[in-house]
Amino acid sequence: MSSRSESLIADASLAAAGAERVGWTRANMPLLAGLREEFAAGRPLAGRRLGMCLHVEPKTAVLVEVLLAGGCELALTGSPATTEDGTAALLASWPGVAVWARNDDDVTAHRGHIARVLDWGPDLLLDNGAELIGGAAGLGLPVTAATEETTSGANRLKAELRGGVPFPVVVIDDSPLKRLIENTYGVGPTVVEGFMRATNLLVAATVFCVVGYGACGRGIARALRADGAAVLVVERDPVRALEAAFDGMAVQSLDTALAHADVVLSVTGSTGVIGARELGLVRDRVLLANAGHFSELDVPALGPGRRLTDQVTEHDVGGKRVRLLGRGEMLNLTAATGNQIQVMDLGFALQAHSLRALAADPAQFVAGPQPVPAEIDEVVARAMLASLSASR
Repeated sequence: MSSRSESLIADASLAAAGAERVGWTRANMPLLAGLREEFAAGRPLAGRRLGMCLHVEPKTAVLVEVLLAGGCELALTGSPATTEDGTAALLASWPGVAVWARNDDDVTAHRGHIARVLDWGPDLLLDNGAELIGGAAGLGLPVTAATEETTSGANRLKAELRGGVPFPVVVIDDSPLKRLIENTYGVGPTVVEGFMRATNLLVAATVFCVVGYGACGRGIARALRADGAAVLVVERDPVRALEAAFDGMAVQSLDTALAHADVVLSVTGSTGVIGARELGLVRDRVLLANAGHFSELDVPALGPGRRLTDQVTEHDVGGKRVRLLGRGEMLNLTAATGNQIQVMDLGFALQAHSLRALAADPAQFVAGPQPVPAEIDEVVARAMLASLSASR
């Protein structure tokens, strides 16, 4: 284990604080509680080495418990700026778990952690952004199967990595259940929460530009509208753009929206969305934020900045003050606590079910990306419905 993990293990108070948060989270994840019992009884991952790239926070720890109950060893890293250090310290103290993640990790440190997980020798992967998958395929590692959590990772698998992944990858983001519950109902309110925590500024009567109207962008725009914001939507896909218009959003070109927005929030699942050219179009004192897995903002193009608060830095860009929120990483995790516990209970149940199916019989899947099997969607949907008090 790296010295970064060892330094976390040595901090007992940090791990104790993490244990409190994980305890509260565990108590509110009934789907994973049921799966933990099933995995402990059936040991579907016995003897497997699972490499994970997933945001290191309390909900992820509860998923790790399920996977460990299934019999695997596990190596885990997170993403820049989204790690909850107490959770990392707690996980690093568990037998069978190697952890490389700290909240202060930058992109360079993160790439090193990805390399460490791959060097550890996994034969199964649970990925976030297709970073482990792309690395394993490029190195020719003997990985038998993987899951991918995000839109960003799905886009990489279907474009940059198309035809280059020799093992099956179940894309959790392609589940209609995940897109409805997690992306639309989960991401939207928590990104608004992240904005409020980062800035303590008014949402109502503020002009937001939301770049991207997929499942996550739709949820964010609707949550902002519900809080009284004026929302400008930028979307290249004409069908999604029309949906935004029917939802009552003002659909504009990127250049037009940038000139009028008080806050610019990118959530496309791509990278390089807001670069030097776009920064030349924004208003003085604009607030700039990202909600995609990879930062969709060209942060280096902002130049040096000065710290205004722990979540806001100000940059001089062509004589205009551009204020970056949450280091340009995922705002609902850098400034808030991520998607709601019950929402991630559903998403992580899809992960656990899919990994169990892949481990049991990878031959029933084709190489490359594919959606969650329909029968898994149905099982998880029924389980969540049964857990909701509103359905009783």
